[in-house]
Amino acid sequence: MMQELMVIMQDDEFRKAFGHRLRELRKQNKWTQKELATKLDIRFGQLNKYECGLNAPPLEKLMQMSSLLNVTVDFLLTGDNPADTPLHNTRLLERFKELQGFDTEDQETVIKLIDAMIVKHRVESAIAPV
Repeated sequence: MMQELMVIMQDDEFRKAFGHRLRELRKQNKWTQKELATKLDIRFGQLNKYECGLNAPPLEKLMQMSSLLNVTVDFLLTGDNPADTPLHNTRLLERFKELQGFDTEDQETVIKLIDAMIVKHRVESAIAPV
């Protein structure tokens, strides 16, 4: 796998797509490049090179990134979710699996809360200054 990864990461388009996913996941977590670089114990400039698709991280950093960003390494590399994982955020998936054991009324309460958060986010996005 390591050699396959090295070959794949030599492709410019693959690295750029990886960098774009990394940047989007960082922004979803509301982290600056400096904050994520600190969490990964790398220099800001190196993270910037990853996000721009200029460099590819070693396997250990990929694993650390996936853990910090709560996604699978597969999602980081390809943008694809494994067939049995409908969400790329593993923390959300774990919580949803746990909720399946709740009674119907509690599940409905959680669904209503999630729906309210979605509406709130859409409204905030719609009125946010451009």
